[in-house]
Parts: sequence; C-alpha cells; structure tokens
Amino acid sequence: MTYALQARDILVRRNGKTILQVPELSITAGRWVSVVGPNGAGKSTLLKVLAGLSEDKHDHGQVTLLGQDMASMPTRLRAQQLAWMGQNQSTDDLRVADVVMLGRLPHQAWLAGPSDQDREKVEAALQATQAWAWCDRPLNQLSGGERQRVLLARLLAVDAQVLLMDEPLANLDPPNQADWLVLMRELVSAGKTVVSVLHEISMALQSDELILMKAGQVTHQGAASVPKTHEALCHVFDQRISVHSVAGQWVALPRNLSSQTL
Repeated sequence: MTYALQARDILVRRNGKTILQVPELSITAGRWVSVVGPNGAGKSTLLKVLAGLSEDKHDHGQVTLLGQDMASMPTRLRAQQLAWMGQNQSTDDLRVADVVMLGRLPHQAWLAGPSDQDREKVEAALQATQAWAWCDRPLNQLSGGERQRVLLARLLAVDAQVLLMDEPLANLDPPNQADWLVLMRELVSAGKTVVSVLHEISMALQSDELILMKAGQVTHQGAASVPKTHEALCHVFDQRISVHSVAGQWVALPRNLSSQTL
C-alpha cells in the first residue's frame, strides 16, 4: 500500500494547552479523505501539520510526504508535490490570472517568467473551476464564492499529487458545491490524493474516507460508507445528527429534524 501522507507522534501545544495530539495517522494515496468534527476539534491544525506549516518550533512530530520525510525535503520539491488551500488567503490586489499563476511558482526557475506550459495549466485550472471569464479582473472585485473558485484554481494549477483544502466549500452555493464534488472525483480518478476539512457533513460523506476529530484527537478513521463510521460520526457530534440514505447517497441531518421527516 502506498501512503500519500503519514504522521507520527504529533503534539501541538499553545499557551500551555495541548490542542492536537495524534500518535499515528496514515492517508492512502489516490483517495479523497475528509476531516470532520465539531468546532475547535483541531481539524485545521491537523491539516497545517500535514502541510508542513508548523507555527511553532516547539511543535513535535514527523510527517512523511509520498514516503519522504517532509522536514528534510527541499522546499521546491515539497511545493511541487503538495498543494495547500487555506482559509482567508489574501491576494486581493492581484488580477485573477496572476493569483492562479502563483500556483506555478514551484515549477519555475528563479526569476524566470511563466512558460507556455504554465499558461496552459493556469487556463485549464480556471476552466475547471468555471472562473476563466474573470481572468483579467482584480480578485477584490469578485464575490466570496467567486474568490473561492479562483483560490481553488490556484491549488489545481500546482498540479501536485497531494492536495490539502481547509473549508474549500466556504461561500459556494449548492450548484458550485456539486461542481466541486465532481471535480474531487475527477482528481482522485487521475491518481491525486485529496484531504479536505469540511463542515458540510453530507458532502464529506461522499468522500472515500472520514477522519473524525474531537478535542484535538483523531477518534476514528474509516470508509465513509460503512455503518461503523456513521456511528462514530454521530458520536463525535454528541448524537445531535443522524446519517440516512437519501436517493442513493448518505446524508447527515439534525436528529430532531430527521426523526420528524424520515
């Protein structure tokens, strides 16, 4: 089995308090894995650790990316193999096409301009997120949902094997969320590995695997389609939700609502 990411002995403390403690975690290559849990569970912190974006030199643990120790990898190589989409990334003063071109920097020689291949990758990424029509507009003239699609295009432009996304569905309306779901499946079919932090639990249930978190710890990891994972999902949210099959798909509903309608 090939692993895209592996983490061992992860310990993150802030102000004397442990906010993340993960003894061991493995993510299989070529899968879409969603990280789910209540607010403050440590989901974004875990994603940053997996991305090698430690905020404190005293954080502990080891992360391997495609079998290589991430801490010892050349920065350029790591940036080519792993792409990151965080929350509240600010590039407001740039043109849309220039924002997405930032995703090609790991592939460009020092001080070199964009190549024809870079431009092709940028256009393909903008087309994939249906944002090509805005390529010449400043990012700050777009709506929140439109900006999110541009940032997703920047992630895709990297053409990395491993893609990490923190709340990628923020500000997206239901049709664009559905488009995002189709895109995730296309990426996995192409051999990519996707790890997404999601608050939209029903969307997370469409992924291959769920990582469930609470109070800074991973409480369960398993296939998104099996009863054991559904039970663990309800438990991590204190039985306030329930999982049902609707039109052939798993969805999560508030327990009070589901008891009245299903």
